[in-house]
Amino acid sequence: MTHVTIIGGGPGGYEAALVASRLGADVTLIERDGLGGSTVLTDCVPSKTLIATSDLLTDVSGAAELGIEVPNAVRADLAAVDNRVLALAQAQSADIADRLVASGVKLISGTATIESAHLVVVDGTLRIDTDAILVATGAHPRVSPDAQPDGERILTWEQIYALQKLPEHMIVVGSGVTGAEFASAYNGLGATVTLVSSRDRVLPGEDADAATVIEDVFKRRGMTVLGNSRMEKVERTDDGVRVTLTDGRTVDGSHCLLALGSIPNTNDLGLAAVGVELNEGGFIEVDKVSRTSVRGVYAAGDCTGVLMLASVAAQQGRIAMSHLLGDAVHPLDLGKVSSNVFTSPEIATVGLSQKQVDESDMQVVAATLPLASNARAKMQGVHDGFVKIFARRGMGIVVGGVVVGPKASELIHVISLAVSASLTVDQVADAFTIYPSLSGSVAEAARRLHGAP
Repeated sequence: MTHVTIIGGGPGGYEAALVASRLGADVTLIERDGLGGSTVLTDCVPSKTLIATSDLLTDVSGAAELGIEVPNAVRADLAAVDNRVLALAQAQSADIADRLVASGVKLISGTATIESAHLVVVDGTLRIDTDAILVATGAHPRVSPDAQPDGERILTWEQIYALQKLPEHMIVVGSGVTGAEFASAYNGLGATVTLVSSRDRVLPGEDADAATVIEDVFKRRGMTVLGNSRMEKVERTDDGVRVTLTDGRTVDGSHCLLALGSIPNTNDLGLAAVGVELNEGGFIEVDKVSRTSVRGVYAAGDCTGVLMLASVAAQQGRIAMSHLLGDAVHPLDLGKVSSNVFTSPEIATVGLSQKQVDESDMQVVAATLPLASNARAKMQGVHDGFVKIFARRGMGIVVGGVVVGPKASELIHVISLAVSASLTVDQVADAFTIYPSLSGSVAEAARRLHGAP
């Protein structure tokens, strides 16, 4: 029986463990902080739980348009919200542990180091002989020497859930996905929010049309967005924080959230000593079946820097174990990955982006349909958002799409299926949709590409 040792219990690790066990391997999983990793305990699950509360308040704020009178201001009790956030994270972690144990996976709590491709040591004492290793150690928040988190006023996204009162003025530094999501969430919860963006627009890595919608919504809801503004330092004041920008301007607030990116958890694992190749950022180099440069050592998730999404981490872990144990393998195809930004409204994307289309020689046509024209959107008071579909010119094969709107993370799935299965726009358009429904806009956008030259 093949013995697999997995270091890290996040999505890349625990999904790999489940696959390996199902394929008949003897599996040991080592985790030092808690099963589910940062995805479940400090990042994705907590942030989206917080966002769920914010989204509800945002919906209530627009209730008058739907004929509903809200006599008094509806407010969030942040202590109760954050307690719920942390409780749900722990519950999800416990569920993962139960599932792993039920699948026969041996769980070890501790810090692992790799001494060779066939030997892992836990806490310097427990030696585990193994046939193969999967490294799925994740990443942690990047900070700056000039902006040191203190867990009280200057915070990373791992520390934010310790707050017991809604910040009067939250300054978010960084306008990527994490920064935009938290800025949106605290704006929805009722805090004054200033978003400091070093680029000319928020969400610079997303579809430009989608990012424009989000920035317009942010500003309309009272958020201050400082574009082309780079942080120089963050420091405590007597009653809050002060963010100094490189052009000399200062922004005073009650709290500051640092959303400056992530650093892989690859130090002190012994990777370099056994020959595992790392790139300049410290991320583990892997191929499309999750192999590292050392035979028998695989890696998955944020520590690889391939695409820092929980879904990609899980897929990398599954692929690694299928490859190792001789099951059918479908190498990772980033051209079919769907992702979501949980702002309000959400941005969901799959397949080719507008930027990739513009930079490639592929002949692609696109159709964009505003959600404001959709009957269901009108009923729900939805004014912002759109559906965009990309298809191969002359062939009609769907190669990508963007959805901006409420629950875009759910609506993107039909486009994701089309991209994954290489469906044509006619096939998407011919599938029945409910009337009225937001999904009807997906079919209509596809219909507009019928016979496109």
